Amino acid sequence: MGQKVIRFSDLTGKHVDDDAQLVRIVVQDHPDLEDGPVEIEALAEELSGVQDLALDLVTFELHYPDSGEPRTVVMEAEAFNRLVSDGSMAEVLRSAKRVPRSIPSQAQQPAAKDRINYASLEHAGKPHKGRTTDAEKQLVRQHLDRINEQLTAQGIRTIDLTNPDHVARYGLEAVAQERGATLG
Repeated sequence: MGQKVIRFSDLTGKHVDDDAQLVRIVVQDHPDLEDGPVEIEALAEELSGVQDLALDLVTFELHYPDSGEPRTVVMEAEAFNRLVSDGSMAEVLRSAKRVPRSIPSQAQQPAAKDRINYASLEHAGKPHKGRTTDAEKQLVRQHLDRINEQLTAQGIRTIDLTNPDHVARYGLEAVAQERGATLG
């Protein structure tokens, strides 16, 4: 029995005939975004005019003396430039004091020993936020049954070949087809 995966644009629902026409879109910030960046896909033709619609934006922080936390502001560059009444914004920025790029403090950075290596047999396939690396995908493809046994033993959800999200996340299309799994 064969299996066919049918893909659709996340933006329009239009059928995707050629995967080479898919554009991966990572949404970093949006008012409706709740838990960090997400990834969607659309056809290249659906995005043809998006570059022309892009805005020139400026992101800056306001550090008020009576407030502990800075406030981040994003606005159009043209409006920001108009804040300068004597000279140009380019001159103001050229003569401004340099600020070191912020580096997360030690407290914010997980210690190397505390980081989980999902590209290891011990942790591959476990649910996690963030990008699934090619190394993790390869381990899952090569050792799917063993990884699912480990996940079951640990009381964690297993990788389901009928779940389109799992198949896509770990690149399991060929494995699912080989095992005759039907995507749900």
